[in-house]
Amino acid sequence: MTTTSEETPVRRGGVRAEERALAPDLARGIMLLLIVLSNTAFHLWAARRGPSGWQPADGSWLDHAVQFTMIIVLDLRVYPLFAFLFGYGMMQLFLRQTAAGNSERGAARILRRRSLWLIVIGLLHSTLLMAGDIVGYYGVLSLVLGLVFLRRSERALKRWICVGAVLMVFFAAQPVVSALLRGELGTLGDAGAEPGFMAYAAQEGNWLTAAGTRLETGLFVTFLASALALVGGGYVVFLLGFWAARRRVLEEPGRHRTLLRRTAVIGITVGWLGALPAALAHVGALDVPADAQSEEGALTLLRDVTGNAAGLGYVAAVALFVHWWTSRGARAGAGAGEGAGEVARVGAGTGVEVGVGATVVAAVSAVGKRSLSCYLAHSLLFAPVLAAWGLGLGEHLSSWTMALFAVGVWLLTVAGAYALERAGRRGPAEAVLRRLMYGAAQGKAGRVAKAGAG
Repeated sequence: MTTTSEETPVRRGGVRAEERALAPDLARGIMLLLIVLSNTAFHLWAARRGPSGWQPADGSWLDHAVQFTMIIVLDLRVYPLFAFLFGYGMMQLFLRQTAAGNSERGAARILRRRSLWLIVIGLLHSTLLMAGDIVGYYGVLSLVLGLVFLRRSERALKRWICVGAVLMVFFAAQPVVSALLRGELGTLGDAGAEPGFMAYAAQEGNWLTAAGTRLETGLFVTFLASALALVGGGYVVFLLGFWAARRRVLEEPGRHRTLLRRTAVIGITVGWLGALPAALAHVGALDVPADAQSEEGALTLLRDVTGNAAGLGYVAAVALFVHWWTSRGARAGAGAGEGAGEVARVGAGTGVEVGVGATVVAAVSAVGKRSLSCYLAHSLLFAPVLAAWGLGLGEHLSSWTMALFAVGVWLLTVAGAYALERAGRRGPAEAVLRRLMYGAAQGKAGRVAKAGAG
């Protein structure tokens, strides 16, 4: 009989193919498209910037349409989606480990190791290629929140989610209310501050100089920004991922349709409306003082805090799509009869109709299964081609042509991930991280899991 004591914990390897759920993988695949699009702005290093210091302010009407859409749909809206899925996956891993017979302490130890390696990977990524790396940032958050909340009750999670939401709203509203009471709302912020895209050093012609700037930015994002998120309630979406994973919201979307519908409708509506003033001001349709549009201005603060609602809404929308998609496939398979229609497996335990749609869903979810590899591949395909220290293509692109370039990069990763999926192989970054997490026990995962079950 195998012991499960905390002194000699039973360990199993990572998630197996049959354990995967479609909704989280599909959401991660779509998320990576949104991330690569949202990262396009700082690669346009020769463009004229608006008061926000982020999106370019020049170009044709098509460029302005892309800028308007990105401000509403993407900017400060994708990272909450990432945070939720990161927290969800972390709790999934913890629950799988304990269900296989590992102790809670042993499972938490594996996740701590994962968090530490993510910090290392994130800092390397930011220094070598992309200063805005978020892997290290979430590595720090997962390290702290995992230590504090992984083994807490659901009631405690709800309590701290409420505390985080209050803190987040307070820190966002406090400067706005203070400026409003002084009659200085229009001057809140600083339109003359250095544009945010400068911290990414895409405009620097020397790689070593750019690497120094990127390292400085990476250290700030990884450690200081994560500390501010912990103090200011920015962890709330992460903990919502913990809570939702315990409820299996994404694995069983049919059981949570009411919650998902409300979250999708309310979240996306609040998120898009919260960004609308900033988008209108950016394209000149709304006359707002430049300071209010800056990175510390009232419009950006409003866009930031409502972005969390949009991120949650996006996750809920994907889960609802997966429920519709799998239900449609099940109905088609049941109604067609044997030989009249073929049913394929997409994700884990999910029957969906074969065809172009199923191939697309399978390919995008393959990206989600290899999200770290694809995320790093974006930078490999972006930075050397677009940065001034590389080929410098970013100088010659505009908002809409850069968006096309980004979609092309994402499609390349989709093709690569789908090829790996067909070959039954993991992404290279996932394989390395799994080895670092589980070590020699990885090769014995199947035997250990069986022993724990016995």
